[in-house]
Amino acid sequence: MKFGIGMGTPPEPPAVWIDVAHVAREVERIGFDSLWLGEHVTSPVHCESESPTFAGGQVPGFFDPMVALSRASAVTERIQLGTGVTLVPEHHPMRLAKAIASLDHFSGGRVLFGVGPGWNKEERALMGGEMKRPWAQTREAVLAIKELWRNEQAEFHGEFYDFPLVRSFPKPVTTPHPPVYLSGVSPKLMERIVDWGDGWVGFRTTPAELEGRMRELRTLAKRAGRDPDHFEISMYTWEPSRELARQYEDAGARRLIVQTPGLTDERETTAHLEKIAEIVGL
Repeated sequence: MKFGIGMGTPPEPPAVWIDVAHVAREVERIGFDSLWLGEHVTSPVHCESESPTFAGGQVPGFFDPMVALSRASAVTERIQLGTGVTLVPEHHPMRLAKAIASLDHFSGGRVLFGVGPGWNKEERALMGGEMKRPWAQTREAVLAIKELWRNEQAEFHGEFYDFPLVRSFPKPVTTPHPPVYLSGVSPKLMERIVDWGDGWVGFRTTPAELEGRMRELRTLAKRAGRDPDHFEISMYTWEPSRELARQYEDAGARRLIVQTPGLTDERETTAHLEKIAEIVGL
């Protein structure tokens, strides 16, 4: 079992997170395998979308994950750098392909590309995302990004995105491209993973629920002619324990990502990360 750290809930504004460079150095020094950052661009003051984590749909305080992970890559050599997750409908695929490829280039091939449509409908609407079929838009964007990554000249003609032959460089260091991990809990998620993904970044899924989803994933993968062992499963948790890690591993997860609170002090951050390592038996 691998263990990652997710920079989870930002502190209440106007306070800001600690410098991600310190977090990244400590994550690598202590022995975690990866650092993950989520994404929220803006926070509509009046919001009907609900989340168990963010009261009233309020999501201010997130660093831009591409900028933050680039800073993390510059001060580390080993840890992988995960987007947990990128809100794909809030980006044009050409811009996102360029950003991820650049990060993969600078980091020497250490990017894990977690994707999803996001739960905050108001934010998605403000950023130009699809409201009725966000997963369809996410899928199409990822397929377009893969075309841009794989080919010297690429074109795409879809429902949401349409562009003629273009050239996009640099290409990712990782071949054929950074792994694409889908996030969410929807009934069709395993179908989507088998169709166009490489793994799952799971939130709020118990080990028992994971066991059932893994049976579904294996069945669908074999039916589609894909190797079930190809897919990497990572589970997020806010309350780590050695027993929970064992249960997730037995159910089929390869990585446990532990979310942190709003870290604002270097000494407290180091102590918190060392405590997590002790708890999970790293």
